[in-house]
Amino acid sequence: MTSPIRIAVIGGGLAGAIVANALRKIPHVDVQVYESAPEFSERGLGIGLSKLALQALDEIIPSGSNLLRTEAGAVDIGASLIAIGSGPKAGDVVCDIPGDEGLAMTRGPLLKALLSRVPGDILHASKKLASIEQTGSGVRVAFEDGTAAAFDAVLGADGIFSTVRKHVLQEYGGGGGAGAGAGAGAGAGAEEERHGASPVGGWECRNLVPVAKAKAVLGEKSFEVDREYCWAGEGGFMMHALVEDGTMVQCIVACVETDFPPDRKRRVTREVLEGVLAPSWFDGPIGKQMVDIMLDQENPIGYSIWEHKTTPTYARGRVCLIGDAAHTTSPYQGAGGGLAIEDAFILGNLLSNISSAGELEAAFKAYDTVRRPRCQRVIETSRLSGQLLSGQNPEVGVDAEKMATEMDVLFGHIDALDLQAHKQAALDELKKQLAH
Repeated sequence: MTSPIRIAVIGGGLAGAIVANALRKIPHVDVQVYESAPEFSERGLGIGLSKLALQALDEIIPSGSNLLRTEAGAVDIGASLIAIGSGPKAGDVVCDIPGDEGLAMTRGPLLKALLSRVPGDILHASKKLASIEQTGSGVRVAFEDGTAAAFDAVLGADGIFSTVRKHVLQEYGGGGGAGAGAGAGAGAGAEEERHGASPVGGWECRNLVPVAKAKAVLGEKSFEVDREYCWAGEGGFMMHALVEDGTMVQCIVACVETDFPPDRKRRVTREVLEGVLAPSWFDGPIGKQMVDIMLDQENPIGYSIWEHKTTPTYARGRVCLIGDAAHTTSPYQGAGGGLAIEDAFILGNLLSNISSAGELEAAFKAYDTVRRPRCQRVIETSRLSGQLLSGQNPEVGVDAEKMATEMDVLFGHIDALDLQAHKQAALDELKKQLAH
């Protein structure tokens, strides 16, 4: 090869950072990462990575799991207890899940740790994408600051309302904006609405508090065993888990959403929470205490949860989507971050097995073939999991035994993936594409 394959990554969040780590190891690939914000950063929200996600990470970054422990404040997820939080059977245990060797942390330190492993000169902030144009020899990207550059390929890691997604899906009407049920406007086409982001039917409020404060409000009993707690009930569910080396507790109240604010945000008050959560929550073992924690912060905000319900392809020519730009999923199964790491793992292996820019389209088609069914299934089961935990499955309600059975069905496939077999399927598909 006379010159390296030049690849631009648009978006410097989790997906962009991890794929940059995967690609920079490939001798014949030159990768550059562009972030629209003035600096590379993430909101301080909690994130969990399963054992499977960590296996993929360790394939990309040797001892990546240890990196997260030492530099991102990651703590063992350990066991998880799911119990009923509202109604006459409040306190009934749905399931007590042993630890899966996963890790929990907050997004800011995670991103910082991942970016610490890539050279600073490939990271470019304040670069908001203005346009993408595919030419006969590659892809031209232009930025709002007036600069432009030419690459052999572009990876879109620019999140739920991805500009790159609009380019990839332009033959299907776009799909980078707000979709059906989200106030897309009278001018939005049917295909744009279908493939754009749209509400799941839930919103959530979070508060990150010191462990001493959480113990004082929730009670010492909630911390006798080092595990994540989830309380399911009518109208919503609640969670709390240790993060940041066990010094902080991530608390979440997730509620059913029947109205859809155009800016995806709502002010959270006691009246709002009492209006959506069943009254029995406040007589149960956790509801009142968790509501008190949510309100004990300046200007508590609830954020609507959106997803990509359908995506007809992850690639068009030499432009490809990864992470939330490809497959935004709801957080109810905690799988979104893991999917982005899987994406990077597969793409890294595919691009390691091509020898010229002319083979990029074959690699992207192979990626789409193996990744899209996997991610689409997670999107669907995650949505159903949120409905289940919020008491919205009419056949289950808030019955602990029935809920446990349904959870086995919804969650079982996520960590059942054989990572090496998944990689081999992608490489086999690459060979088929190159033979065409």
